[in-house]
Amino acid sequence: MQSVAIAVAPNGGRKVKADHPAVPLTAAELAVTAAHCLDAGAAMIHAHVRNPDGSHLLDADAYRAAIAAIRSAVGSRLVIQITSEALGKYTPAQQRAVVQAVKPEAVSLALRELVQDAGEEKAFSDLLRWMKRENVTPQIILYDVNDAIRLAELQKRGLIPFERLPVLYVLGRYTAGQTSKPADLLPFVAPDAPKFAHWSVCAFGAQEIACVTAGALLGGHMRVGFENNDLLPDGARAKGNRDLVSAARSAMLAVGLKVATADELRAATAD
Repeated sequence: MQSVAIAVAPNGGRKVKADHPAVPLTAAELAVTAAHCLDAGAAMIHAHVRNPDGSHLLDADAYRAAIAAIRSAVGSRLVIQITSEALGKYTPAQQRAVVQAVKPEAVSLALRELVQDAGEEKAFSDLLRWMKRENVTPQIILYDVNDAIRLAELQKRGLIPFERLPVLYVLGRYTAGQTSKPADLLPFVAPDAPKFAHWSVCAFGAQEIACVTAGALLGGHMRVGFENNDLLPDGARAKGNRDLVSAARSAMLAVGLKVATADELRAATAD
């Protein structure tokens, strides 16, 4: 039976309490959310940190505080992944610096942010080589198949030191109304598309669970949460992130898949 990891992305860099009162913004709120989502079936939490006014932040001290709070709540039973997302505020050099200052267990890296042009390729490759030495697991964010093709080209040129490089396919980021449907996955899994050893799917809108379940049935893993969506499959609003994790878990079990633990996820992404 295939084991599928559920990651929860509970806050992102934009959502605030006005968007949903259960969006976790502080370290303490992230810790509570982590515990709830672990109980619901999550193997990983993808965490953003915020300024006091709720705005997006990349800061080593804030990340350390969030990681410590989450670890106090769940121990090692969740993989803690931080983000390096720029959100239009940070340069590639600043993104790389915060990753190296925090040295987290895992971090997401948006290819189109960190490698905006050929001049950033060496620095990106050097960061990945540092991450491999320090046992920091990357996940490369791919917004369309052209991102996937570009990443595969970097691999062929020897700039990517990870053989089992985890990636995240983002479905529907640039669609009208930023809503996703399962068919958005097709370009990523087409016969002529690049293949990656460990891939996950995230999606926007009420078809989030349908999208990530389609990915799981094709061999991928799942990411759900308020960063991209707060609607359940029936269109009702989730009360909290754990509702989306529970819906993903129920969908998986309904189609004969097994829910992976954090340790299983760590083993699957070890390089």
